[in-house]
Amino acid sequence: MTTPIEPGAAVTGAYSRPLLQVEDLRMYFPITSGTLISRHVGDVKAVDGVSLSIKKGETVGLVGESGCGKSTVGRTILRLYEPTGGRIVVDGQDITHAGGKQLRAARRQMQMIFQDPYASLNPRMTAAGIVSEPLEIHGVGEPRARRERVRDLLGIVGLDPDYGDRFPHEFSGGQRQRIGVARALALHPDLIVADEPISALDVSIQAQIINLLEKLQDEFKLTYLFIAHDLSVVRHISDRIAVMYLGRLVEVTTARALYERPLHPYTVALLSAVPIPDPVIENRRQRIILAGDVPSPSNPPSGCHFHTRCWLRTRLGNPERCVAEAPVLRTMGTGHEVACHFAEEVDGSPEQGLQVKGAGPAPTSATGGGSGSGSAAAGPVPGGAAVSAVNPPAAPPARSSRKRERS
Repeated sequence: MTTPIEPGAAVTGAYSRPLLQVEDLRMYFPITSGTLISRHVGDVKAVDGVSLSIKKGETVGLVGESGCGKSTVGRTILRLYEPTGGRIVVDGQDITHAGGKQLRAARRQMQMIFQDPYASLNPRMTAAGIVSEPLEIHGVGEPRARRERVRDLLGIVGLDPDYGDRFPHEFSGGQRQRIGVARALALHPDLIVADEPISALDVSIQAQIINLLEKLQDEFKLTYLFIAHDLSVVRHISDRIAVMYLGRLVEVTTARALYERPLHPYTVALLSAVPIPDPVIENRRQRIILAGDVPSPSNPPSGCHFHTRCWLRTRLGNPERCVAEAPVLRTMGTGHEVACHFAEEVDGSPEQGLQVKGAGPAPTSATGGGSGSGSAAAGPVPGGAAVSAVNPPAAPPARSSRKRERS
């Protein structure tokens, strides 16, 4: 286990050392043609050069549209997929191509909470059997000690230990997800990849799971890679946020900085879909509707993957550099890491001001979006969920004192 963090303490000292380092991670799925003789005709570039580090005790949120590669990043980090290229280092150990005993030992340090609480549990096993399975696979403890450990884990996640004899179909969705959390905690991991752990749950249950994850992080000093669509939830739980588009990271910064000063055109468009709970500010904002559909990861655009839908490129007169040269993540003076050739043009722009605080004049329609509040209910929302004035996303639960200090 890692050294405890005092509530509200800065992430410094021992916690400044990355627990996870991902360098130029690539995950391509081959496309084949033919029946008798299979030929490799292309690749689906689900993850295309992702570099990211996560410190011990930190929560990093990973957001983006459906199909951008978020879940694939998490599964590849845990080596559920064999990476096509790049490097994965967990607590100083390179596990990129680890196998056998080395990979099994590494997986004791990292676990996953799956998105679907219905499909991720074996319907033929009891709750106790599901939670004890990692202990049995890794040979931890004697049978009696395992049974006691399972009862403790069920109690930790808010379930009655006597429910261990029940099968998954006898639990509600939130209870199933708690069983998944207990299974992830069984081996005392340092890193947990939470792959949209609340997206399949009712709104009231979502808040309970988020509060549970925060409580467990404080109690067991866990490190999270939190994958989600809901930007308000990601802001609440994350120390830093990484924004992903079509297999690549486009912006990485602290949660507060991302919401107060987004510097990538795609991030600005994402934030325009999130309602602000202030009617005066909300009435001044304008929804940015991105033109066209998300390109196929099997045939991504050249240069910047976002250039085919970018409102900033349209305003700048369609510079050729966006098509010819792929931008790399560079550190701005604000501390943001941004993959955009013209990120300086976003800072202070009307679009940025309107999304974060409703300031400045209304921007011209360079993206094909509507004007005024009426555009908020039309068109697809970047991030994969429809947002409207009638049914806005639920507000996240109140932050813990530690998150308030670190935001």
